Amino acid sequence: MSAVRLDGKVAVVTGAGRSLGRAYALALASAGAAVVVNDVDAETAAATVADIERDGGRAISVIAPVGPAETADRLVAAAEEGFGRLDVLVANAGVLRDRVLWKMGDDDFDAVVETHLRGTFTCGRAAAASMRARGEGGRIIVIGSPAGQFGSFGQTNYAAVKAGLVAMARTWSLELVRDRITANAVIPTALSPMTATIPAYAEVWERFQAGEPIPEEFRKDHALGTPDDVAPLVVWLASDDSADVTGQAIGIGGDRLTLYSHPAVLATLDETGGWSPEDIGDAWRATLAGQAQRSGPPTLG
Repeated sequence: MSAVRLDGKVAVVTGAGRSLGRAYALALASAGAAVVVNDVDAETAAATVADIERDGGRAISVIAPVGPAETADRLVAAAEEGFGRLDVLVANAGVLRDRVLWKMGDDDFDAVVETHLRGTFTCGRAAAASMRARGEGGRIIVIGSPAGQFGSFGQTNYAAVKAGLVAMARTWSLELVRDRITANAVIPTALSPMTATIPAYAEVWERFQAGEPIPEEFRKDHALGTPDDVAPLVVWLASDDSADVTGQAIGIGGDRLTLYSHPAVLATLDETGGWSPEDIGDAWRATLAGQAQRSGPPTLG
């Protein structure tokens, strides 16, 4: 099989200064794409650009927080003015403000929504406008999370926006199909400063930071790997090889590749004339309760 290449393509990666975003930017550049590296930290963004250029690639940085439409416009302009076009958007930037529901403040909620949800929306809108105007198709890749698929204790804000991003990508896949622009969600499971906050992974994170490999049981049973394990999926979704893939949520981490389902109807019951509260209770106990699903990721119970 020939190597998947991105020669001649131009990508924007938000939150590309460190961790997963950095891995995406480096992998896209290694496959031949020119990359606009976005981050709020000028030093880490410059380091990503330097590493890309050192390996013979092309990259520039834009230092700005995602969320405002002005940032999205700057990113698209940087791609078009610096490299002549925009083919790929990887909307990766994000923050955490973890609190249980009764302790979560408005600012905690709003900060996560502004960066993840609004930031992806504004960047996606600007990217779609650019791609549609050029008329040669394109790729929009949003970054979800298992939290958005299953829920996550202490992450009302994060789980909500990550679920919203998958729905956003599915909606864009419908709206942009005639323009040959695909929209997909990547669901990464990789060790990062974000996953380090999960108690079950704290020790693995510390050992990983110390240079130890991720134990095989975590790579296989938890699909937990490094940022570099996730990057190949981003490269593939950015390529011509995935032109017929859109509206999907695809997970990757460690040794595992996962295709997530769309929300599906589990069961339906009909009652002539409608339902009373008592009838609903009877139907729940007799039929529906046995098909109800648990919240929470399978690997953590």
